[in-house]
Amino acid sequence: MTNCTLNVTLIGDGAIAKAILERLTNHAKLRITHVVVRAEKIAMTQAELEKISKGCTAVSHVPESAALVLECAGHSAIHEHVIPALERGVPCGIVSIGALSDEALVEALSRAASQGGTQVHLLSGAIGAIDALASAKLAGLDSVTYTGRKPPLGWKGSPAEDVCDLSAITQPTILLRAKAREASHLYPKNANVAATVSLAGLGLDHTEVTLIADPTITENIHEVEAHGAFGSFKLEMRGKPLPDNPKTSMLTVLSALRFLENQTSPITI
Repeated sequence: MTNCTLNVTLIGDGAIAKAILERLTNHAKLRITHVVVRAEKIAMTQAELEKISKGCTAVSHVPESAALVLECAGHSAIHEHVIPALERGVPCGIVSIGALSDEALVEALSRAASQGGTQVHLLSGAIGAIDALASAKLAGLDSVTYTGRKPPLGWKGSPAEDVCDLSAITQPTILLRAKAREASHLYPKNANVAATVSLAGLGLDHTEVTLIADPTITENIHEVEAHGAFGSFKLEMRGKPLPDNPKTSMLTVLSALRFLENQTSPITI
């Protein structure tokens, strides 16, 4: 860490990336210099960037000058952009943890980071107590369960639409009971929390997941319960969704901002 401004490259131009850009405008120590998008979107993204953040450039690949990369775009972006950046020695943060239900991708990230002599950071996103869960894992965990509840609108565009009529349900409806690997694979845009919890704890094949569409709530509710040699804990979080994307918790954006802030702060927690 230095007193210099840290230049950050964002991958993606969706709701999460835009919220990060807006919140970092005129930041004293952090500056988003590039936003990576598909080549055909560069002109449109550049026009949008000029309204939000001065001096930020839309590009199709992570620039050679990148000092830190933050991924906010999904599975394909990790393959296309994060892995090559890690191989060049650029530290990267990943928001799309659900993509890591693919074991081969986890191994590829590890190899790339080792080759580049750097690290890939998996952000906690919409869930808390990840530090406690990862610490408890060191002494041994017996069970970890995750239950995710969202309003029906939060499940639009997912396999939930094949399970029930999301616009017609009047009571909480279970969409899926499965291990975290299956949940993350079927609901990659909705079940990042399930993947995060499993990677911090017992793994994708030993973490029990229940996903629920609940018309009686307006918030995204995450419940994690863990038992092991450390004792036990039960966590409930009620996260407000991002206004521009009801599938995403506002805390996901705040988690990314905390990750970036920690890169320039003299004290981190």
